[in-house]
Amino acid sequence: MTATALSKAPESQISIVHRISNIVSSDLGLDEILGEVIALTLQATACDACLVYLLDRDCEERDLVLRASQLPHSAAVGSLRMKAGEGVTGWVAENKTPVALTSKAYDDPRFKAFQTLVEDTYEALLSVPLISSGEVIGVVNVHHRSSHKHTRDERNMLGFIGEQLGNAISRSQLARENERLMEETAEMRRELETRKLVERAKGILQLRYGISEEDAYFRLRNQSRRMRRPMKELAEAIILSEDLTRQPGAQAAQAGRAGLELSA
Repeated sequence: MTATALSKAPESQISIVHRISNIVSSDLGLDEILGEVIALTLQATACDACLVYLLDRDCEERDLVLRASQLPHSAAVGSLRMKAGEGVTGWVAENKTPVALTSKAYDDPRFKAFQTLVEDTYEALLSVPLISSGEVIGVVNVHHRSSHKHTRDERNMLGFIGEQLGNAISRSQLARENERLMEETAEMRRELETRKLVERAKGILQLRYGISEEDAYFRLRNQSRRMRRPMKELAEAIILSEDLTRQPGAQAAQAGRAGLELSA
């Protein structure tokens, strides 16, 4: 939306543009941004329902997944899916082109109805792509119960919302993915550290009791279950006990070993 167009826009549209600007420059999470998309869409179109679909980044087929809804759809959000090119929503995503249906949207040959969505019984539908860096990342569907002629202002504003907030959504998705990868990396490091400690503790038990590696592992595991303590903690205690016995004042080591002798 240009500065000239903005200067001539109604106050309600100016309010929407300012809100979009604030969202784009914010660090809102994905769910919060999706909530803002719905709120702004309601303000711009006075619709009866709004659905937001996002492309599944982890799916080879790039399915569209329902991610947010004005009306409550707890069972459908996150699970309702459709293929790219399927239904009006899929068509919009595949062709990067909005679709405006004034009445009897369900009679459009591209339409795909879902029994769980009451919105699919509504008369009018305006479907607009969410765009990020020139690529479609999702679709916003606007529903009216009765026939509704979508004005140019409505179509333009919803297109503007789709373009501007598409970037914010993509950025938030990337941040969430980075957080997930960092957590997975940290978990892998924790598991590796635990394996190293357990391996060292098994070696100590093998030498101490003259048992096999397998028996040492079973002793650790069984003691972990009996004491209801993680194997990592037991392994650390065994290693500490062994280190203490190698230091002057072996009596202190016996105290460190108390309660940690692992019987078969």
